[in-house]
Amino acid sequence: MNLAQQQNKLGTAVDLSKFARVSLCHQPTPIEPMKRLEAELGGPNLYIKRDDCTGLATGGNKTRKLEFLVGDAIAQNADMLVTQGAIQSNHVRQTAAAACKVGMKCHALLERRVPGQPDSYEETGNVLLDKLFGTSIEFRPSGLDMNAEAEAVVEKLRAEGHRPYFIPGGGSNAIGALGYVSCALEIALQEEETGIHFDWLVMGTGSTGTQAGLVAGFQSSGRDLPVMGISVRQPHDRQVGAVHKLVNSTLDVLGHSAIPASKIHVDDGYVGEGYGITADSTLEAISMTALHEGVLLDPVYSAKGMAGLIGLIRQGFFKPTDNVLFLHTGGSTALFAYEDTLLNYQK
Repeated sequence: MNLAQQQNKLGTAVDLSKFARVSLCHQPTPIEPMKRLEAELGGPNLYIKRDDCTGLATGGNKTRKLEFLVGDAIAQNADMLVTQGAIQSNHVRQTAAAACKVGMKCHALLERRVPGQPDSYEETGNVLLDKLFGTSIEFRPSGLDMNAEAEAVVEKLRAEGHRPYFIPGGGSNAIGALGYVSCALEIALQEEETGIHFDWLVMGTGSTGTQAGLVAGFQSSGRDLPVMGISVRQPHDRQVGAVHKLVNSTLDVLGHSAIPASKIHVDDGYVGEGYGITADSTLEAISMTALHEGVLLDPVYSAKGMAGLIGLIRQGFFKPTDNVLFLHTGGSTALFAYEDTLLNYQK
């Protein structure tokens, strides 16, 4: 069933066909029960949405966003994608692969955001794949406005005769968020087809585009499924503000009314010492999910999201009968950059 047929079946007023788009993603991604993890934690009913299986360059959530971003780049006759992220950025890896897929070049700025890492941190995992995809890379110290840095590089490249297209960190703008508007429609259709209706969706939230797209998609389609974002970097109020701003920008692009900030749910209790720095709860989540479900989480995003889900269950946040969906945003390639930390925890 194609997107137009999905929309017709759901009776929504969401029309994504008017936006430029390129096919990059394996979809729909499956929703699977997590019965062993559910039993270990004593409920509620746990499910996982496998957006680590989107297909492009080992998969991940950014691929959905890139369908619209790269579509827009092609519409603007670009010959190069320019973006930015942290050293082990899943977004940069998928952007690099998308550029290869459509015959463009890719240039990336990588921020040395995570302190105290060995030299191998800049050589393995996602960085290795960035290079395999032919990405030209510049490094930046921590603390800069990385989007501004990348936009300055875009101007330089344009002056040199290139036709660069700028993609913000995480692909998180109103165009990129359309990928998760589409995913929200996909989840609603899967609910209808399976008869399993979710009470909460839980996910790791960082650059905001995934959570914002889901909230905008559920709101605009009338589903109104609450999305709990487990922050991987920002404190609660800043993350809520950033997500809320992008939700309303996305709703505006879709032609729908804005929503209040009270619709945005964020838990910042699992950030630990900062972005990309593993807390004990992060490592527990990686280990528990691997050992009970055979699913690999990444140390930066999905494991902190799962740590939040585990913590909320232990706090009694959910009803025992709730159906809770965890969105796996991918990123297991980054595990190789954290080898020593992971092996020491297993001991």
